[in-house]
Amino acid sequence: AAADENESYVYVLEPESREDLINFVNEASDFVLDQGKDKAIEVFNDPNGEFVRGELYIIAYDFNGTRLAHPYLPNGIGEYALNVTDSNGVADVRNMREVARRGGGFTYYIWPNPAHSNAEELKLTYVLKVDEGLWLAAGTYLRVHTPIFNNESREDLVAFVVSARDLALGTSKEDALNAFNDLNGSYVEGDRYIFAYDFDGNALALPFQPELLGDNRINITDSNGVEYIRDMIALAQSEDGFVYYIKPDPAENMTQGFKLSYITKVDDTWWLGAGIYA
Repeated sequence: AAADENESYVYVLEPESREDLINFVNEASDFVLDQGKDKAIEVFNDPNGEFVRGELYIIAYDFNGTRLAHPYLPNGIGEYALNVTDSNGVADVRNMREVARRGGGFTYYIWPNPAHSNAEELKLTYVLKVDEGLWLAAGTYLRVHTPIFNNESREDLVAFVVSARDLALGTSKEDALNAFNDLNGSYVEGDRYIFAYDFDGNALALPFQPELLGDNRINITDSNGVEYIRDMIALAQSEDGFVYYIKPDPAENMTQGFKLSYITKVDDTWWLGAGIYA
């Protein structure tokens, strides 16, 4: 994906490139099963090894969040990494682990690109569970303007979501959802709005898509195959956090936009969030 002459950006990777990424990680998983974990980790950590191919490389973690392999981060091997966040506050390792827990899939994060003098760039990453003690990932850097949301924007987004949660905790669920679904209400501000779901993935509040209310959307994916409702549920189950995904922007005639959303749990039955577009 690349920027066009009008400086608009396309964040979708071609299906063939996504398939290449899947195959690369599957090959690494097969290598673990064939050569054993210790040998595989040694190879994955070698910046000149067979699993470093241009900007593609394998990273490996256990499910406790310990970094086992990263060819460009040798000083970080053995470190606990679940609290590491990218430039937008996205807990990339924690989010990848949740994807691995369900077997595998795609996710996004921002990371230095060793092929571009370690410039921070957006990656679409494929994650795969190898066994109960190991998961692998590799990512493709998207040729786009890297979306950096400043601290003020993120803090304002968090405050917006927290105010909605406070409303939900201070009134009936029905009244709160009526407020969130009101296009003319105080929880719709331009392209920023509150959405809400239960933990099964049923839509409870979607002010710009009322026809979807009540639908189960847990299996939907964005244009790159990212299962963002599942990602949000995982975040809500751990209380809160940020997540990236692609979603139509109501302020831009529902054209696809890259979005950073903040998610928080209301109670053990439902959660809510809101996002800002790049």
